[in-house]
Amino acid sequence: MADESGSTGDREDHAEPREGDDEQPVSDERGPDTDMAAAPSDTDGAVEPSDTDPAANDDEEPPVETDGEGVVGGAHDDEEPSYPDPDEDVGGISTPPDDEEMPLADHIEEMVLRLAMVALVGAAGTAIGLLFASDAISYIWTDIFPYQAEEVPPPHIYHPLELWLTRIKLSALLGIMVALPMFVYQCYLFMKPGLYPHERKYYLAAVPTSVVLAGVGMLFSYQLVLPILFYYFTFYAEGSANIAYALGDTFDLVITLTGFLAIVFQIPLFIMLAIMMGVTTRRWLAEKRLYFWAAFFGLAFMFTFDPTAMAPVLVGMTMIFLFEGTLLVLKWVGTE
Repeated sequence: MADESGSTGDREDHAEPREGDDEQPVSDERGPDTDMAAAPSDTDGAVEPSDTDPAANDDEEPPVETDGEGVVGGAHDDEEPSYPDPDEDVGGISTPPDDEEMPLADHIEEMVLRLAMVALVGAAGTAIGLLFASDAISYIWTDIFPYQAEEVPPPHIYHPLELWLTRIKLSALLGIMVALPMFVYQCYLFMKPGLYPHERKYYLAAVPTSVVLAGVGMLFSYQLVLPILFYYFTFYAEGSANIAYALGDTFDLVITLTGFLAIVFQIPLFIMLAIMMGVTTRRWLAEKRLYFWAAFFGLAFMFTFDPTAMAPVLVGMTMIFLFEGTLLVLKWVGTE
């Protein structure tokens, strides 16, 4: 009975207080050791807010978010998105001002239409060239040999279609010359939406420069390289045989050299653009010049080879002269 009364007393001690009774604090049953562990130490100082506490990060700027197209969202979803400067990287993403997504089929269709326009201009130039091809062949044949008109060796034809094929090749060269500016312009229109303003400036400055350099290269071939080359051919065989120049083979060499030197004269432009866009430096090009010299002669022997090896030597020396001349000008103006 004593145990039962004691149990009853214990239950009464922990019973809820009735109205009017003084409220007593409920005792903690965890024990003294637990209380000591839960209480903060006097030497701990102020408790740092948790990194995961939202209230602790209220003053911090929200992370920059983009939608994949350079559009930066605000701190809240209801804010209107802001658009960054096209030339400035925001969140690692930047887009040109006129850039927009298009399906691949639309890109291909646009490219085909622009190439068709270039082909149409080239075909028109070729058709016009066919009307004057015979006169052009006679004039060029007389002019490329370093002799008087009466001393120029006559051309020889060795198969029935050689004359017609030569006319077509010469007319096609005229068509390419006419279509080149149109090709460059159409390329610019195709790439314009994806170019930054400074890249457009580079391109617009490079287009007329490229056309002018191509014209200078063709003129250099016609006025200097071809006369030297044919003079060497004649001197090489003089006294041992009479050279019978084939019409087709001779004009193949003329057209190949003229077209290749039009490309070779783009070397200064390529170097300038590469340095302006930060792809390379003048110092690095100067240090690797021997590799470039070897590459120049390799390309020359690959595309302009003749049995005497005179043509590739002239072309390779021209490429080295353009390369070194460009580096010298850059060093003179203080570009590194």
